Amino acid sequence: MPTLRVNRAADEVARQIAARIGRGLLVALGLILMAMGVAIAPLPGPLGMPLVVVGLMLVLRNSFKARRQFVRIQHAHPKMVFPLRRLMRREPEIVQVFWQQCLRVERVVLPSSARFAVRSRRYVRRRFRDVRQG
Repeated sequence: MPTLRVNRAADEVARQIAARIGRGLLVALGLILMAMGVAIAPLPGPLGMPLVVVGLMLVLRNSFKARRQFVRIQHAHPKMVFPLRRLMRREPEIVQVFWQQCLRVERVVLPSSARFAVRSRRYVRRRFRDVRQG
């Protein structure tokens, strides 16, 4: 009859194998989601980007090599990667990231006289300030 120590060692090995298989499946699911997001991106509507972000989150949380590569990209291009990092936090700042990206796109696409997002933000801030004071 095997001793209790042998069973514990076998259980630990089984847990490690199951964890590796689970991580591999999650990485595969993340890659599938990223591929689907890239395939859906040309269609109308913003469905592609959320799929890519969720897939990237799964891959980065479960793959050490992917995380290392992501850190390299982050050091090379910090402004481009920072919104993704904010979305991958435990409590993501979705509205703030969305607003920041709108401002960036607006700055690239529209001339300064036609930028409505900055003006609307200033208008809302003035209204809140007036409501609090009055």
